[in-house]
Amino acid sequence: MTASPKTGGAGKREVPAVPGRLPVLGHTAALLRQRLAFTAGLRHHGPVVRVYLGGLPLHFVTTAELAHGVLVGEAFEKGIFVDKLRRAFGDGLVSTNGDFHRRQRRMIQPAFHRRFLVRYSETMSALADETANSWRDGLVVQVDRLAQDIAISVVGRTLFSTDFDARISAEIREHTPTLIRLGVVRALSPALLERLPIRANRRFDQAVARVHRVVDEVVGSSRGDREDLLSVLLAARDEDTGEPMSGQQVRDHVVTLLTAGSETTGAALAWLFHELARNPDVADRLHAEVDGVLDGRAATVDDLRSLPYTRRVVDEVLRAYPLWLTLRRTSAAVRLGDVELPAGTEVGFSPHALHHDPRYHDWPDLFDPDRWLPERAAALPDGAYVPFAGGLHLCPGHAFARQEIVIVAATIAARWRLVPVPGEPVRPKVFGLLYPSRLPMTARSRP
Repeated sequence: MTASPKTGGAGKREVPAVPGRLPVLGHTAALLRQRLAFTAGLRHHGPVVRVYLGGLPLHFVTTAELAHGVLVGEAFEKGIFVDKLRRAFGDGLVSTNGDFHRRQRRMIQPAFHRRFLVRYSETMSALADETANSWRDGLVVQVDRLAQDIAISVVGRTLFSTDFDARISAEIREHTPTLIRLGVVRALSPALLERLPIRANRRFDQAVARVHRVVDEVVGSSRGDREDLLSVLLAARDEDTGEPMSGQQVRDHVVTLLTAGSETTGAALAWLFHELARNPDVADRLHAEVDGVLDGRAATVDDLRSLPYTRRVVDEVLRAYPLWLTLRRTSAAVRLGDVELPAGTEVGFSPHALHHDPRYHDWPDLFDPDRWLPERAAALPDGAYVPFAGGLHLCPGHAFARQEIVIVAATIAARWRLVPVPGEPVRPKVFGLLYPSRLPMTARSRP
């Protein structure tokens, strides 16, 4: 089955609604209460099923092939999730569609060309080295907090060529997660709830205001004449009009890059060290590889090709802990397999469910970096592994994120083994991303 423009009525069928719909709330309560279990179970109801967000029908696809069609199909644009988050991200890449999105993407893409990635890698190596040098044997590290701090520092130095001061870092650490966490609840809840004077709405509005204020402050103090991401944005010109980005557009892109760069990468780094501790055989292989390549020094971009197992560990982390939901909207009538959908239909799928679907991944709950050996990875169908989305809306910073995770993980692992603190169970907290509930670990020096 593929996603394609509507060409006729043959093969049309009724889309089954998932059982358990409630008046007014629809499936929202079950979706928010069960989260991963709810989306994983949808495949048992069919390749395309209806889920109700309040009174709004969402057509949920449950196969890799259809998910791929949604990602690459030209008739799919950003959906309700973006509508609900536009106040936070404005006209950044995460929240725009059509020709405007294409033009903005072309303007921002040079910031992620190889020349800049090599430069950014120097920042990543230096920060990882500073972190590894700052520990002592037996130190208890809050790894979830540490990983986010490293990611925030990388964003600060690559985006603005500066270290954020403690106040700005604290603001980012406190408020960017709220944009994602409460934004997901908003997207899945009836529209009426947005207008109620409840605590969640006040917290979301406060987070938007605080992040925007921090970004305006930092952008306003930048000269824009350095080889950093912000300078690329300020120098960019629209291919069609020759016009630069407006100040508002620059701010919107910076908010998007700041949030994505600190949240997604920070969460992935935290989960990586958690999985190394849970899987000593994996940790031993990774340590042997970094010992042979790095011999205790910091990793650089030139080492990446010599660290294939470490890269596979990163790929497996991105499989195990991806986005929970991806939502789109049809901009024209389309067919998903034998289902016809009119323009304006909300469509979604779960990268997490697809990444844990036994139809595509053997023993999906097993952390197995060798599933990313080239011959095994080549057998995966399109859509079965989508950590950075795909098609026109492929995350432009995907190479940046992978590079950062490998460099930081390899540099720390070359000198330290992180051991779980007894009596501190770790559970995933599911919002748009999967976060560890709490992750204290003890740093043990490696001989």
